[in-house]
Amino acid sequence: MTLARPDTTVNAREAFGLDTDLVVPAFREADEHVPDIDADYRFNPDVTRALLAGFTRNRRVLVQGLHGTGKSTHIEQVAARLNWPCLRVNLDGHISRLDLVGRDAVVVREGQQVTEFQEGVVPWALQRPVALVLDEYDAGRPDVMFVLQRLLERDGKLTLTDQNRVLTPHPYFRMFATANTVGLGNLNGLYHGAQRLNHAQIDRWNIVAALNYLPADEEIAIVLARLPQLRSEAGRDLVSSMVAVADLTRQAFRVGDLSTLMSPRTVISWAENVEVFGNTALAFRLSFLNKCDEAERPLIAECFQRCFDQELDESGQLGTAA
Repeated sequence: MTLARPDTTVNAREAFGLDTDLVVPAFREADEHVPDIDADYRFNPDVTRALLAGFTRNRRVLVQGLHGTGKSTHIEQVAARLNWPCLRVNLDGHISRLDLVGRDAVVVREGQQVTEFQEGVVPWALQRPVALVLDEYDAGRPDVMFVLQRLLERDGKLTLTDQNRVLTPHPYFRMFATANTVGLGNLNGLYHGAQRLNHAQIDRWNIVAALNYLPADEEIAIVLARLPQLRSEAGRDLVSSMVAVADLTRQAFRVGDLSTLMSPRTVISWAENVEVFGNTALAFRLSFLNKCDEAERPLIAECFQRCFDQELDESGQLGTAA
């Protein structure tokens, strides 16, 4: 078992721009499990406070929000600035209890085949100063999720029934999760595969933080940071119009006029595709419009027209290339 511990501290005001004097434990050196720092990443203050509480006070933190809001990336970027090892596990419908806990496997020792227990990802992380991030938490099968039930309790431990062992978490093991819903299932039809989770388990998460889309100015800044070639007056105007289109789709989604919305991830893809195809309208069609229901495309085209003051015809071209 790894006995490493944080050996330094990070000032939350300096590292994350928070209005607080909070000092967070951290590591001086990064290992191979520490995410790379994205210098252009924009932190949501409330979510950052919640995550820092997770790292500092060993609180179990669930980050909930619509797709493309950067839930997992937010956790990774906090961990990156703390040099805290971080391991992400995607809880798709094929993840089984054996994947999480471990299983017996046949291995060759000194020329002989022997059966030995191979640890799953949860026991491995549990014994180390690792931030375990359970992605798509609401897509995990409910029966599998019960493996995590006791771990979510204060001073929770993990029982390996096949080994007759009880594992005590490393003092600096941390647990986080991301989800599109809060365990209530696919209520709006947007997230197929989302499960209704046991409320007793949801109740065990100490903190549930909601991560929404960024204000327009910050979203524009992120796109420009990703695409330095657009850092001009014309480029900023283009990106500003793109973000305005995205915001209109989100407003229409909230009131039920659209079943699909543009995430910041899609806006970045659109901007990148403008560079590839040299045409704003064609890039828009290939990046977003073709993902949408045909019956909703006229409304989406209207959103485009309102922001770019040009019609989007059936060919996906503008009257004048933008």
